Amino acid sequence: MSDIASVTRGGNFQKKDFVEIGYPCIHYGQMYTHFGIATSGVIKYLNKDVYDKSKHAVQNDIVMAVTSENVEDVCSCTAWIGEEDIAVSGHTAIIHHNQNAKYLSYYFHTEHFYKQKQKLAHGTKVIEVTPDKLLDIIVPLPTMEKQCEIADMLDRFDGYCNDISEGLPAEIEARQKQYEYYRDKLLTFKEKVV
Repeated sequence: MSDIASVTRGGNFQKKDFVEIGYPCIHYGQMYTHFGIATSGVIKYLNKDVYDKSKHAVQNDIVMAVTSENVEDVCSCTAWIGEEDIAVSGHTAIIHHNQNAKYLSYYFHTEHFYKQKQKLAHGTKVIEVTPDKLLDIIVPLPTMEKQCEIADMLDRFDGYCNDISEGLPAEIEARQKQYEYYRDKLLTFKEKVV
């Protein structure tokens, strides 16, 4: 990854710094419960003073939680695809890169990445991956065009699997066609010529 990215540690704001209206931020604890592959919106805000003192992610950066209670959750991440910069809390890595953000985020959710992060994770009660060590990760990189194609395909698949308003009707239609096919096959009888 060192060929395509640089890694910055997140800042140092805490949950007590959240305000109702202000400047957008992502806290590392939200990575496990609120964000998926990519996001363009946040759920928490900071006042200007705390925001200005924080580390920031820009559009297409990957925000990754590098501390967790277990190996499975460490390195949970999201691609920031929003237009404005966001403040990022401590216990995170901000990955600045020159690739397709969603493609990278999808990759960071694969078994292949999991095996690599297992080797980098350390700790017992608190599991951590040192942000600089992320640069040692091997990332398969097809062309940018192919990365976009893969990310779009996975987005559609994810939509079918997770959006009941899209996925369920498509599944019902597919099962209906399957039913009709087998019905017609089973109920087609060849007449005997006498």
